[in-house]
Amino acid sequence: MPRPTLYLIDGYALAYRAYYAFIRQPLTNAKGQNISAVYGVTHGVLDLLEKHRPDHLAFVLDKGKTFRHEIFPEYKGTRAKMPDEMRAQLEQMREMVLAMGVPILEKEGYEADDLMGSLARQGESAGLDVFLVTSDKDFYQLVTPRTSVLTPPRSGEPGVVFDSVKVEERFGVPPEHVVDVLALAGDSADNVPGVPGVGMKTAIKLVRTYGDVASVLKHAPEIKGRLGEKLATHADLARLSLELVVIDRDAPVDLDLEAVRIGGRDEDRLRELVVGLESHSLMERIGLEVEGMELLFEIATDRPALEAVANEIRAAGSVTLDTETTDIDPTRAELVGISLSVDGARGIYIPVGHREGPSADPATIREVLGPVLADPAIGKCGQNIKYDLHLLERADLPIRGIDCDTMIASYLLDASSRQHGLDFLAMRHLGHRMIPISSLIGERRGGQMTMDEVAVGKAAEYAAEDAVVTHRLRDIFLPQLDEKELAPLFREVEIPLIPVLARMEAEGVAIAVERLKALSRELGERSIALEKQIHEAAGESFNVNSPKQLQHILFDKIGLKPTKKTKTGYSTDASVLAVLANEHEVPRLILENRELVKLRSTYVDALPRLVNPRTGRIHTSFHQTVAATGRLSSSDPNLQNIPIRTDEGRKIREAFVARGPGRVLLTADYSQIELRILAHLSGDEHLKQAFAGGEDVHRATAARIFGVEPDAVDGALRRRAKTVNFGIIYGMGAFGLSSRLDISIEDAAEFIDAYFRSFPRIREFVDETVSRTRKEGYVTTMLKRRRYLPELNDRNRQIREFAERAAVNTAIQGSAADLIKVSMIRIDRRLRDESLQSVMTLQVHDELVFDAAEEEMEPLVRIVRDEMVGAFEIDVPLEVDTGVGGNWLEAHG
Repeated sequence: MPRPTLYLIDGYALAYRAYYAFIRQPLTNAKGQNISAVYGVTHGVLDLLEKHRPDHLAFVLDKGKTFRHEIFPEYKGTRAKMPDEMRAQLEQMREMVLAMGVPILEKEGYEADDLMGSLARQGESAGLDVFLVTSDKDFYQLVTPRTSVLTPPRSGEPGVVFDSVKVEERFGVPPEHVVDVLALAGDSADNVPGVPGVGMKTAIKLVRTYGDVASVLKHAPEIKGRLGEKLATHADLARLSLELVVIDRDAPVDLDLEAVRIGGRDEDRLRELVVGLESHSLMERIGLEVEGMELLFEIATDRPALEAVANEIRAAGSVTLDTETTDIDPTRAELVGISLSVDGARGIYIPVGHREGPSADPATIREVLGPVLADPAIGKCGQNIKYDLHLLERADLPIRGIDCDTMIASYLLDASSRQHGLDFLAMRHLGHRMIPISSLIGERRGGQMTMDEVAVGKAAEYAAEDAVVTHRLRDIFLPQLDEKELAPLFREVEIPLIPVLARMEAEGVAIAVERLKALSRELGERSIALEKQIHEAAGESFNVNSPKQLQHILFDKIGLKPTKKTKTGYSTDASVLAVLANEHEVPRLILENRELVKLRSTYVDALPRLVNPRTGRIHTSFHQTVAATGRLSSSDPNLQNIPIRTDEGRKIREAFVARGPGRVLLTADYSQIELRILAHLSGDEHLKQAFAGGEDVHRATAARIFGVEPDAVDGALRRRAKTVNFGIIYGMGAFGLSSRLDISIEDAAEFIDAYFRSFPRIREFVDETVSRTRKEGYVTTMLKRRRYLPELNDRNRQIREFAERAAVNTAIQGSAADLIKVSMIRIDRRLRDESLQSVMTLQVHDELVFDAAEEEMEPLVRIVRDEMVGAFEIDVPLEVDTGVGGNWLEAHG
């Protein structure tokens, strides 16, 4: 029989998490008041009640300064003051928690950590299983066979339970040694000093080797080098830090099981509070009826109705539009209908391709609405309007004057979110639940209809809703873009890029199908040969694709040491195999085989299936709303993931060919663009001089770091300098650099220190970027693109350090993304203005690919170079490398 449960919520930690989860687009009520914290806490508590059904529950809060401030006044001194907008929600949060029937526990002079630790101990003694609801790693020290840490549930997920096995897997030491690691490494979130220069990985290694803090300090004289010196010099700091991080399990608080027993909620007060929040999702969750958005629509099929629509659009000066089609692939879809909204109050549906029912005459539509749609002075808005552009262009209804895309607007306002679909945005911003497409065409599993089979009246309501909702979202997003200084980026870069990408997608790229078929046979034969080698090296035959059988071979038969555990046993993922590959041939061969199989299935066999039967080419889809840095991404195929440094990857690129006789491929690639942007943003004179003088920047870097003449830099030193140059962009630390260069962590740390001593402004740029981002909540690119990084204030060091790397990377890589987008817009305009037959077809990171007429090569190269170099003015010269060939590999060189 399961034991009764006690759940203790780290209240302020949950509130902070909720507040910063919406920092990019704060939730507000009609008065403009921020409700993010109270909204998130309410959902969090409801999630806990529904998913875990606790027997006893309490919401535990800090109150006042504690004994830790007495022994170390600087304790938590580096923490930013609680934002005023969050503080204003605290009383409402308390009322909401109490209305849900959850008691609040707090005691003057004690942190929630100490109260929860003490209550957990008492709960165990009372025969309860205890769960500490928090994402704070400090609580790992409290884990016992009867007490676990539960990360707060997220939408759709119940949260992760950390028992002693999972704590050791995540933290590297068992629960009883968590405090020792924290004391040695320190904790910047709480301003716990630790031992200067000792990071988390080093602390874990020390504790694993010697035991607790006292034992580590006792053995300090035996530890060679700077590490031993640091431990000896700062032993008192380590002992002080230990006092600060140990959670008090004997705080003066008594566990009253009746007081924390789950009881009934105060329905009337809860309804009153939720209505006051004006949160539709919370209203639905507690059973309040949500009023839907009033939706008016009409169907227009005859000439008078179409003329009335056209006149209405002209008078308004703008229109929101959407299309209904037979396929999600715009290059294969057929147009079924067009929906329009002029005022956001009603929608108009124009059926054109339904199998039954009334339909507008295509010729009349082109005659009456064509001039309006093609008028650049009349603004056009859509949700993912690039899709509609394809369909209407093929229907001889070209669109000009695009001035808004609500999907892109949502993305610019919150680039880290993956939720920019219309259904999500309608619920979040309008409290409106969209008509599900499944109600029209059925579920995928049950055999869907296509939209042309749906009755006109039913399709009209659905389509008109899309146009009306998009119009209303536009009215919400445009002022927000202005307020956050994102409007110029939106209007001058992202919106003009839409038709450029649509033209690239429509052009497509040719591939050599027979070449890919031959490559598929070759890779298949190599995979069979590799499996044979694996079996021979293992000493028996087994299914190389079975994780369970591979676990047995690696860890039981061969006796390799496992590094990671999962629910089904020890992990055999790529990161584990990469480590084990240094110890035995089997994991190395498994990795090689997996890469072959992946390339064959993802590209070699998949590319021929993507060839459009109408055009004979592949039409990749480019996405503006996926990468948080602002980079473009692509799908069907994903061009960014084709490897360039392997023979197999090069052979795949070789299959991308010019589309016919008299044509070739031209590639244009920015040379070291991210390092050039780093030189510009940091203002480092040494790096700027290297680029200005046309030097080999990696050789120049090595010369400065190692104090030698450039001519004395050999290949090995240059490779080291290149690794650290690019490592700075991606936030690589000593641990990452040590594994890349196969050197000790101490040597890697010294190498990084030498780099920053040689290029001091780069160190300042990195520190200033992180500091400014932490203060403002977001990092910006050269064109003021924003990426919000609330994770910079997370109490988890790993999450915080990831955010620090992301801040620096986004400033650099995001600016490079802005640059190439501007270049694409400029090049596309020149190609059309000068009526060239050459076309831009692909974009991969810093590279553009053109399908070019051979006789146009000279003017094309001139245009491409001029526009790429002239797109931005920065403090170092921009350089573009070009290449020409019959296929992508040959052109890239």
